Amino acid sequence: MQREGSQGLMAFWADIDEADRLRFQEWHNCEHIPERISIPGFNVGRRYRGLAAAPTFLMFYETDTASVFASDAYMARLNDPTPWTREALTYFRNPSRNIYALLAESGQAAAMEAPYIQTFRFNMAEDAVNRLARDWLPAVGAMEGVHRVRLYAVDEAISGIMTSERQIYGGGPGQQKYLVMIEAARADSAGGKGELSAAEDLFADGFWLEIALYPAS
Repeated sequence: MQREGSQGLMAFWADIDEADRLRFQEWHNCEHIPERISIPGFNVGRRYRGLAAAPTFLMFYETDTASVFASDAYMARLNDPTPWTREALTYFRNPSRNIYALLAESGQAAAMEAPYIQTFRFNMAEDAVNRLARDWLPAVGAMEGVHRVRLYAVDEAISGIMTSERQIYGGGPGQQKYLVMIEAARADSAGGKGELSAAEDLFADGFWLEIALYPAS
């Protein structure tokens, strides 16, 4: 069941070599997501698989607020990774991890889980972002086949925190300040980039759902 009201997001894009993917998926399914969603303030953990030239995986967690990602409970896990986590993090290639706060959303969460998701990472002037939130998001959220569209801004302070886990995988925050996530029923439901075509430093990627887990009620 979807839990509404999440204001915080941790999104992680990474490539995983084919030889390591099954081991990575086993770790992520059986240890990592269950561990993370047991932390207070975590509402759901998901992993999507990349389409076409997208990164191999998109992994993300939604939380009550972005500040949950700086909480003592979460920091304790990041700075004391399990042996299996230490192994799995060495598989990550081209990692990019950011913490975000929700700015605006339109549409409704899928009744179960959205089969597809598109992510757009970009930079844009603040007034243009405000227009996106006011005009473009509602239009996309009303499109046939689109469940929900959300606009986030990066929390640079939390994204930049150095941890034991980050020292293993070696990546840091991406350079893009904003993120749009479009949850859809089909891979082509949201169409093209639209008004995001004018954005700077744009990364546009599509993914299909592999797993979603929620905390025990």
